[in-house]
This record gives sequence, C-alpha cells and structure tokens, in this order.
Amino acid sequence: MQAYFQFHSKLDSFRLFSVEHLLTIGIIFVLCILLYVKRNELKENGKRRIFRFSLAFLLVVSDVSEHLWLVAENAWSIRRDLPLHLSDIVVILAIFMLLTRSYKLFQFMYFAALGSSIQAILTPNLGKFSFPHFQYIEFFVSHGGVVLACLFMVVAFNYRPTIPSMWVTILIVNLYAACVFFLNKLLGANYLYIMKKPRTASLLDYLGPWPWYLLSLELVMIVSFYILYSPFWIKGKNR
Repeated sequence: MQAYFQFHSKLDSFRLFSVEHLLTIGIIFVLCILLYVKRNELKENGKRRIFRFSLAFLLVVSDVSEHLWLVAENAWSIRRDLPLHLSDIVVILAIFMLLTRSYKLFQFMYFAALGSSIQAILTPNLGKFSFPHFQYIEFFVSHGGVVLACLFMVVAFNYRPTIPSMWVTILIVNLYAACVFFLNKLLGANYLYIMKKPRTASLLDYLGPWPWYLLSLELVMIVSFYILYSPFWIKGKNR
C-alpha cells in the first residue's frame, strides 16, 4: 500500500492512452452522460443541493489532500506546486461556483475550466504516477470533478455561456498568463508551460518551438472555445 503513496514512485510511468487512461476517460465520459440523463431529477431543489455540495466537498478533499500528501512526502515545491496552472486554479473556482451558484463565474468557467480540464484529462502531465497511485487518482478526480461541475450548472440551473463571455474569458486568460510569466521569471518556474514545454507528451508538441507555440496555443484556445460553444449555437439555430 505504501508504494501507492510514495512521491518517488516505483510504479511504471504513466503511459498516454494506455488501457487505464482510456478507462478513466471513459468513466468521466459516462458520468457526464448520466448528468444529462438525470437532468430532470437534478433540477429538484433537494437533489440539486445535495449534488452540488457533495461535489464541492469532493473537490475540496481532493485538492487539500494533494498538498498535504506533498508536504508529508517532503516534496512540496513553490516552483511546481502552487495552484497556478489554469487546470489547477479552476478546481478552486469550481468549488466557489458550486457553493455560490454564481452565473458570472460560470461564464468564465464554462470556457476556461472545461477547455483546460479536458486538455489535462486527455494529455495529463503525470510522469511516474500511474494507476493506482494516489496522485493518478487525485488528478482525475479533481479535473473530472471540474468538468462535472460545469456541466451540472448547465443541466441543473439552465446556465448558458455567451459569445461575449467567451471573449472576456480569452482576455482574462491572457492577462493571467502575462502575470504568471513574470512570476515564473521570479521563481524560476514553468507554470502554464509558458517558459518551456512539459516533458511528457502534450498538444504543445505539435504547435512548434518556443515561443511560437504560445501563438499557436492562442489559436487553439479560440477554436476550442468555439467548439465548446457550438452545442448552444446549434440548439439556437434549430429553434
């Protein structure tokens, strides 16, 4: 059991799109489908309240336990473990969104949280942490939970993203990235992978060398946000 909690794991390294990875993606996908299937039940006040508080609690436990684990393993590093990656900070924002039911926060989260979390789920930077290591499970619980949180606000509260909010989100993400760039310089860190690409396989491998992949990533972000908005555009057209 101890082997599943060691920071210097002796388990096999994570393999992208391995059987375990595909099964994990499949589980998250099935849970998203179940949200849609059970959408009418989730609109009932009692069940809606139980679900959002339970999911918020799960995200809190997942996020806090990761940092406690790193501290316990004497492995926490300010250069690596601050929640500054977009896919990390949206976990915290998802908790506030669930607790406050904030529509304004949803407008940002639908694009930024779904886009970054889906990317993290598809190409996780897990290195030596493969299933069933604690870090593997925590990673997918937190990022899968963010996806569920955003979709829950859609099916349970009938929240809808808008094109103006999409462009506001793009502006916020770019301003945030500019701030993180200077923080990276100060700390000698690589948050948001602005300074260099991650060692593990990712979408950035296909977007050119530094710094050009940052421009390519900007285009990918815009296209992915439009894809995320497309179901609502199609539904509006059909009406």
